[in-house]
Amino acid sequence: MKNYKLLLLLLIFLIPVYFSQAQQTTKLTHHMTPEEELRKDEIGRDFYPTLPPAGPVRMVAEFEHMQSVLIRYPFGIPMSLIKEMSEDCTVLTIVANQSQENTVHNQYQSYGVNMDNVEFMHAPSDSYWTRDYGPWYVVNGNHEVGISNFPYNRPRPNDNDIPIEVAGYLDIQLFGMDLIQTGGNYMCDGMGIAASSDLVVEENPQLSVSQINNKVYNYLGIHTYHILPDPLGEYIKHIDCWSKFLDVDKVLIGQVPAGDPRYSDFEYVADYFEQSISSYGVPYEVFRVFTPGGSQVTPYTNSLILNKKVFVPLTGNSNDQAAIQVYEQAMPGYEVIGVYDGGYGWQNTDALHCRTRGVADVGMLYMYHMPLLGDVHQEDNFTLTADIIPYSNEPVYPDSLKVFYQVDGGTFTSVPLFHQEDYTYTGSIPSQPVGSEVAYYLHAADESGRSKNHPYIGAPDPHVFNVIYPIPDITVEPDSLVFTEVIQCLEGLSTVVSNESDSNIYISHINQNGADPFIWDIYPWPINTFPYLMEPGDSLTLNVIIGLIGELTTNFLQDTIFIETENKTHEVFIMVDSALIASAINELPQQEIASATIYPNPVNAGSKVLLELKKTSRVNAALYDLNGRKTGMKDLGKLQQGTHSFLLKEMFSTEIEKGIYIVRLMTDSNTIEKKIVVLD
Repeated sequence: MKNYKLLLLLLIFLIPVYFSQAQQTTKLTHHMTPEEELRKDEIGRDFYPTLPPAGPVRMVAEFEHMQSVLIRYPFGIPMSLIKEMSEDCTVLTIVANQSQENTVHNQYQSYGVNMDNVEFMHAPSDSYWTRDYGPWYVVNGNHEVGISNFPYNRPRPNDNDIPIEVAGYLDIQLFGMDLIQTGGNYMCDGMGIAASSDLVVEENPQLSVSQINNKVYNYLGIHTYHILPDPLGEYIKHIDCWSKFLDVDKVLIGQVPAGDPRYSDFEYVADYFEQSISSYGVPYEVFRVFTPGGSQVTPYTNSLILNKKVFVPLTGNSNDQAAIQVYEQAMPGYEVIGVYDGGYGWQNTDALHCRTRGVADVGMLYMYHMPLLGDVHQEDNFTLTADIIPYSNEPVYPDSLKVFYQVDGGTFTSVPLFHQEDYTYTGSIPSQPVGSEVAYYLHAADESGRSKNHPYIGAPDPHVFNVIYPIPDITVEPDSLVFTEVIQCLEGLSTVVSNESDSNIYISHINQNGADPFIWDIYPWPINTFPYLMEPGDSLTLNVIIGLIGELTTNFLQDTIFIETENKTHEVFIMVDSALIASAINELPQQEIASATIYPNPVNAGSKVLLELKKTSRVNAALYDLNGRKTGMKDLGKLQQGTHSFLLKEMFSTEIEKGIYIVRLMTDSNTIEKKIVVLD
């Protein structure tokens, strides 16, 4: 009996050891093993979705500042790469336990890794493809960095949980986006544009493309999602095997020989980006790197941008040096470092990008700026605007806020950036002669010790624009509207906007400081979208009336309407004696509209407008936003005395978006206005 019990205890001890060893002998690959193919139904089964981050959401790009880089032991990258990465940022290594940490610590020390930049995270993992299963970093509307998790497209539960482990390790928020994905099939620009191959559609058959777009917008802040056919023709279908965002307006695309069957597919995606507009408002600058593949392993787009270094996988073939030169041409100022596989094996579909993942700097100094690029019309000065946001919440140093600019390749000169409001700063480059080439970058530093340039690399690759002749502008006549009579309050005063030049002019915006009591309208109406094209000789009539809304708390009411074109903002000043409004009310004829009610409010699909008329009258309805802009109108016809009911959603021909609006009901002799709230 004792021997039996001893044998039973031995079996209890050995069985888990056996299964552990059996699992270790099952070598995972970048794609699914035959056994995993049979378990595909497990993908996303236990995923926990959450509400999205508080908006507006922004996803961090690979070429932004990283505080560390995530890798996993056992390694898939050479120690030489780990050592080089540790010189500039922290290497965060996933290990299973303390014993593994001790082993890796000793290896790092013996190889000369910078131990001041080494951290370990204890967590079980299944593979070393941290790019594919690692966390995606987002910033919410409160400027807090968090992680948007997703169901990893492999039935590897330990890998799938790594974003959860990292969120806990960094003590940041975790959000669950229920969209099957993989990091190798995703790249973004940090400003709302991203790209993937159509694998994302194949792996989410329960979702339409529109639903996928909604998810990436809500959880990642992506408003433009380029979903492209995969030109590589390999099983993996990851975009990092053939493409890479190098900056907001730069993209690298692989290139194959003209005789390659995939040639037209590669040229299609290259042409696609050349014809697409980047977040800077200009077409992408497309760089090509020769990646013939086949018997020659050329995984050059599978590189890692880590702060001011670019690590490019090399294989020892004749294409290596040309690939390095492409990166040096595309990314001046960066240190481009070629990396051999060290025995771990680079493949066309799996190299060092797949096996590393940058960790966003949770306290980064972020700078949002829309640069002046290309041809810019000459002005008295060139005004630059930037939002400078320290995610660390540490103040910026005022004397660090500068624009550095050079003219025609000369030395850089600095001018200050001045605080305007909240996080917004402006600076001005002095006017330059027509034909000048102006290059510039912005700089800031904060009390956390961080500093930031825009663009990221600064002087070696600045924003560049060329000064061309100034363009003619519109005329606005008159440029002030002063209400001195009651009839003017009721019928309105007008100003005419004209294009008297020989060139097309775009009006980018018309808006005003406030809404009460001024309401403006444009003829011809409607202008559906801005920018609005005014061809030579075109004109618009802007009519301003005094709406009988709001409390009259001052003797004089004033407002300004701003008409913005490409190179100038025109102002129309408005003023009225509030006593005139009171007189206008007193002098109105007998009210034809006895009452008006909109219920429920905030409105929904069933909200009704209840209108009571004292006598038979023709009634018109108009809808205005809080900038005084008419967004809808309806002739309700001649209505009999009594009570009438209308569905609000049927009253106007346009869909009412979220916001606050004014519904204006008018007869020949009086007007009633009601504010409504639209929540969704």
